[in-house]
Amino acid sequence: MSKNFRVLASVALAASLAATSACSNTRDEEASSGSSSNLIGIAMPQKSLERWNKDGSHLDEILKKAGYETSLQHADSVEQQITQIQNMINQNPKVLVVASIDGTALAPALEKAAEKKVKVIAYDRLINSTPNVDFYATFDNYLVGKLQGQFIEEKLGLKDGKGPFNLEAFAGSADDNNAKFFFSGAWDVLKPYIDSGKLVVPSGKKPATNEEWTTVSVQGWKTETAQSEMDNRLNSFYTGGKKVNVVLSPNDSLALGIAQSLESKGYKPGADYPIITGQDADLANTKNVLADKQSMTVWKDTRTLGDQVLKMVDAIVKGGTVETNDTKTYNNGVKVVPSYLLPPVVVTKDDVKTKLVDSGFYTADKLGL
Repeated sequence: MSKNFRVLASVALAASLAATSACSNTRDEEASSGSSSNLIGIAMPQKSLERWNKDGSHLDEILKKAGYETSLQHADSVEQQITQIQNMINQNPKVLVVASIDGTALAPALEKAAEKKVKVIAYDRLINSTPNVDFYATFDNYLVGKLQGQFIEEKLGLKDGKGPFNLEAFAGSADDNNAKFFFSGAWDVLKPYIDSGKLVVPSGKKPATNEEWTTVSVQGWKTETAQSEMDNRLNSFYTGGKKVNVVLSPNDSLALGIAQSLESKGYKPGADYPIITGQDADLANTKNVLADKQSMTVWKDTRTLGDQVLKMVDAIVKGGTVETNDTKTYNNGVKVVPSYLLPPVVVTKDDVKTKLVDSGFYTADKLGL
């Protein structure tokens, strides 16, 4: 191939990529288009969600500091994420890091990655139904749910035989592979108390098995959907003075909507305010924890997740051995994906400062402390 032809081809590719970027919602994000020998693609879900905005920014920052070029893209839909991934693959990156919107929809795009020998790391959410995902970095998602269930168990005194208490349960988005692990971890703790009558579910929304978790799922992890669902349950099943005592919420975006629903129905922080669980230590929810509008959040310090992914990228690029600590749990339907699991941490009002402020995750001023 002549030098002139290669130059023209490069110009054409750059123009095509620029046009695609101009039509997307990611035009304000940095995307390096230099040599592919040092390029790492980062595909993230919605930038509008605090969690993914922080994750993407941190990973992009530490990769650049380590000397890599990056192409960071956030997507608002499955279709947009697929297009972004395809464009990244065309840039011949060394590694593609993907936090999928729908873990079942990426197989065709990742087949192209395998053809180009691009290694794929699933970030926090497992990518299913494809052999072309090489590693998975996440937190111990079953433990996240277990910690939520154990928190409820302890606060209500269920082990001591106290009860009955009225429970309402929610699960995460049905297209998020992590959501089933969150729910299973919590339900394995709580269901025996439902079976014994110590926990009562007035709405009747109590999956008989862990596999039925999608019957209480909230699509897209949407705050407004959780609020509407909680409104419906309160209006339909909590009349005549009946009160809900505890709400199992798998994450903070749902917990925010649940708290808003409770407030609209006259529930006020105090001794009779329901226990509400959460996850992610989002800013609004951490403030709710401090205001007694949410009981706890399971904190996954996503900075450590990004740091672990950087180690994985380094090992891949330099031809080393990628460190994993779980080779049994995460079967994506085609293969068991070698994984690295990080430990989650429970945060309550009493330790917001020691865990979230002293670690630098938030400043005291940002939390009003």
